[in-house]
Amino acid sequence: MALKLWHCAGSRSIRPLWTLEEMDLDYELEVMQFPPRFTQAGYTEINPIGTVPFFTDDADGPEHIVQLTESAGICQYVVDRYGPTDLAVGVNEPGYGDYLNWLHRSDATLTFPQTLVLRYTILESEATRLPKVAEDYTKWFYSRLRSVELATADNEFLAGNRFTIADIAVGFALHLAESLGLSEGFKPNTKAYYGRLKARPAFQKATSL
Repeated sequence: MALKLWHCAGSRSIRPLWTLEEMDLDYELEVMQFPPRFTQAGYTEINPIGTVPFFTDDADGPEHIVQLTESAGICQYVVDRYGPTDLAVGVNEPGYGDYLNWLHRSDATLTFPQTLVLRYTILESEATRLPKVAEDYTKWFYSRLRSVELATADNEFLAGNRFTIADIAVGFALHLAESLGLSEGFKPNTKAYYGRLKARPAFQKATSL
């Protein structure tokens, strides 16, 4: 099997899983409990940093196995390596800059503050939770989410006048927000945009595994 993805439900690995499903590619899926560095025996021998997702591609043979750990990067690798596909925006298309910006913004700007909310409201023990940190980073997330609200005011999707992996990357951030109870703060354009993403069969499959 050329493509293999290590995945935990609800995690960033939804991004590459959603991409693989949208492209209808053959892949092997290893579903683990979170956090896999503690729950999956031998996982840190495969992925020393113990994070999820972890992705490999051995299409070029056992001596040239590609190993990736960054969710948006895996999406970009898959569309570039296994395209052509409308999920990518080409370097000569007008929307290429927006496409790259949203790919990177999805994690660095949108998912990052949510991970602190997740940690200090759910993952930490009662004794070490920090409600003020969670409150501050919830506000941070909502202020950054304004970029999505503005971008979807007159556009169905974020880049290239079509659905792309930029929408997959940002769509996961919205999915995570929903799981944390933050979707109640979505503005109208963001709410409608997320509804369009949730209606896609590949999204539904990726978030059910």
